[in-house]
Amino acid sequence: MAGQGAQAAPRGGGQGTVVPLDGWAVAVTREEGRWRAVPMDRTALADLDTAITALRALRSTGAVIGLLDVDDEFFVLVRPVPGGVSLLLSDAVAALDYDVAADVLDLLRLDVPEEDEVDDDPWPEGDLGMLSDLGVPADELAVLVDEIDLYPDEQLTAIARRCGFADELARIVETAPAS
Repeated sequence: MAGQGAQAAPRGGGQGTVVPLDGWAVAVTREEGRWRAVPMDRTALADLDTAITALRALRSTGAVIGLLDVDDEFFVLVRPVPGGVSLLLSDAVAALDYDVAADVLDLLRLDVPEEDEVDDDPWPEGDLGMLSDLGVPADELAVLVDEIDLYPDEQLTAIARRCGFADELARIVETAPAS
């Protein structure tokens, strides 16, 4: 499935209607104890392979993390690791409507949930321990992901604050062109 995602997600307006995705994609790197954030191409919001390729191209000796706020509906954390990639999808149910979410589940070797078996409560899938070495243990990340009263950008900001790159993230997100 990865690599087959469209530039947008099918939504509303009838079969075959495609609308551009809102949101933002930011890569953060840590070199010599300092965080740096850079915007990622907006196609990363719809295509997981684009996000992974962009993150691997950064070639940092320290941590590299991609934060994707997709359509203000859910988020994806992407972290290249030796031999692969660590992923966290904040809402597995999003895979019913968004190719990028389905691609995450595919890489995690999980099935997309069946529409008739899904209730309204979102649930995360992926590596909740992916930020443990950066000060966010798995149980704390689980609490942040489960906070359904927060929008995805607010959840990502809380994660960034806990890791120590909230200011760098805010600078990129605040100066991003309106979607």
